[in-house]
Amino acid sequence: MYVLCSPCVLHPGLRAEGITKPSDLELFRHTVERCNKFGIEIVPLPCPESLFLGPARKPGTYLERLDRPEFSDLLNRLEREVTEVMSQRGPPVCIVGVNSSPTCGVTSTWYGTEGDKPPKREGRGVFLSKFPLVPAVDVSVFARYRVYLAAPLFSEAERNFNASVARLLEANLFDVHLPQKSGDDSGVRDVREQERLFVSNKTALDQSDIIVAIIDGADADSGTAWEMGYAFARGKQVIALRTDFRRVGHHERVNLMLEQSATVVGSMDEVLAALQSPCLNLRPEQSS
Repeated sequence: MYVLCSPCVLHPGLRAEGITKPSDLELFRHTVERCNKFGIEIVPLPCPESLFLGPARKPGTYLERLDRPEFSDLLNRLEREVTEVMSQRGPPVCIVGVNSSPTCGVTSTWYGTEGDKPPKREGRGVFLSKFPLVPAVDVSVFARYRVYLAAPLFSEAERNFNASVARLLEANLFDVHLPQKSGDDSGVRDVREQERLFVSNKTALDQSDIIVAIIDGADADSGTAWEMGYAFARGKQVIALRTDFRRVGHHERVNLMLEQSATVVGSMDEVLAALQSPCLNLRPEQSS
């Protein structure tokens, strides 16, 4: 299993001067951590901009700096090289790109001013657009892989369902904190154990990138609701899974405050789509 990756994720010095922020470096670090955790090989793509303009270069758009026949020839040669890598290795899990890049953007690219079109456009950069059939994920999405699974855990059925959700998330390359695994599944606790569990779970919430919450039932579990609210207040993405067909109101599937602070979905397929799992387009043999 491997990913093709924009080379600046591994070597930030390849980027244009002055554009790399500390937050970018953190995303690059978490991307490498995710690959290391799940045994995914990182195969760096060549850097067309560095090869054409040199490593020391000012920021610029495609039209300003790269719209040249010589650069087009270079892209075609690099496309053949990458295609040969994929033919030998098989298809990658995905390409990890870097948004805004004129060459390696995934959903946005600094293309340049042309007529009344804005210089920054939606779509892939000119290099990644050479591989339209290979799924691409922006590094800011790929780096967010630490999931806190908030859910009721008071019955065997609930704990079994939670564990099955965790296994599916892990199969999609997400690192999951499941409170019931840390001992938070017993009604017999002394005060010190309650304090330990609170601190443990709050720390895991703080360290998580995303919260997946299970909110089945006539009313959402109170502990799960607290975890969702805390995560929302910290600015974290909250995805709420409700497989229960009951509704709490004419326009609401669940409590209004929970629904407005989360993306509410009805199946695990929708959870994975909301998470932008890099494995969504994998064939079965690629996931083994």
